[in-house]
Amino acid sequence: MSLPDPEVQPEFYQDVPLKRALAWLVDLLVTLVLTLVALALTLFIATLFLPLFYVVVSIAYRTVMLSRYGATLGMMMTALKWRGLDGRAPDPMTAFAYSAIHAGQWAVVPVQIASIVMILVTPYRQGVNDMMTGTTMLHRIAPE
Repeated sequence: MSLPDPEVQPEFYQDVPLKRALAWLVDLLVTLVLTLVALALTLFIATLFLPLFYVVVSIAYRTVMLSRYGATLGMMMTALKWRGLDGRAPDPMTAFAYSAIHAGQWAVVPVQIASIVMILVTPYRQGVNDMMTGTTMLHRIAPE
């Protein structure tokens, strides 16, 4: 199994940057809600280290969703799926690495800017975390 070639089948990668941005917004909202719920469950003790708590919730959410479903809720809503460059669904460790890199790159603005530029210009629409984990996003219509 392999991914569709972006030059032969560009429809699988068309509009992926826009869809990734929309998916990110949805996932941001989901992560905020999950953080607020978890915050209440800790009796608001987690407010003492809220930024770290948010990062942990974000990594956990992305790891679980990507390893179980191959997409987060935002990706599902925008008809994206996450795949390895071999076309297969990545394993849970790759999902964790992808999620941790994603969280880390938000702490370093130039890396995040570079990731956005890479998504816009690379053939497989890969950001920094995709390049580092050997993954990409494509339309869900791609063959399983």
